[in-house]
Amino acid sequence: MNVEIRKTLDGSQTLYLGELDEHYHSTFGAIQESQHVFIQAGFRHCLKSEIRVLEIGFGTGLNCYLTLLAGMSAGKKVWYNTIEKFPLPEIVWEKLEFCDHFPESNPEWFSLIHRALWNHEVEIQQQFVLQKIDSDLLALECGQLPLVDLVYFDAFSPEKQPELWSLSIFEKIFDRMNPDGILVTYCAKGVVRRTLLSVGFVVERIPGPPGKREMIRATKRQKFSILD
Repeated sequence: MNVEIRKTLDGSQTLYLGELDEHYHSTFGAIQESQHVFIQAGFRHCLKSEIRVLEIGFGTGLNCYLTLLAGMSAGKKVWYNTIEKFPLPEIVWEKLEFCDHFPESNPEWFSLIHRALWNHEVEIQQQFVLQKIDSDLLALECGQLPLVDLVYFDAFSPEKQPELWSLSIFEKIFDRMNPDGILVTYCAKGVVRRTLLSVGFVVERIPGPPGKREMIRATKRQKFSILD
């Protein structure tokens, strides 16, 4: 893979993918962005004591790792499902050093996440069960996706991967979400908001992480509207 490790403004690292001219995280702060978008705006808004998560784009494993830490802190059981078509080789992910930013956590957890067998449920910690799905979301049938309470939509941008931001993809995800399920994404583009609305989500534009004015949080309810 033509990837380059780059340091972001909060001191954490991300990857730059030359083929797409795209970073895996915000250059304003990789950990900062993931904490804001997926943990603060997503995980902590899901009030269930047991949460089933679906992540679109496993990438570096950062969102998964932060969710493990957040679940342990909150005393919640988490079933974490994540889809990735192009898993990173060990020579890349082992250099990311995300654990250095959380010295109180077990440094083995990040490694266990990456070494977990693909397409199998693996208990990383007593409260955290992981299933990494080695596939393309476009190729999966609706029934092959788990029923979930929370979706981290972390695909590359609509300009780079427009096929993943389509009506059919969001319909597929919506169908597999439990009532009051939440979807969060860093993207706040008007076309994405309108697509989510047309599927049936309640769509909120909320403050984004440093470097982004807004992000989207969408909820599966009976009726839908735009909440600005």
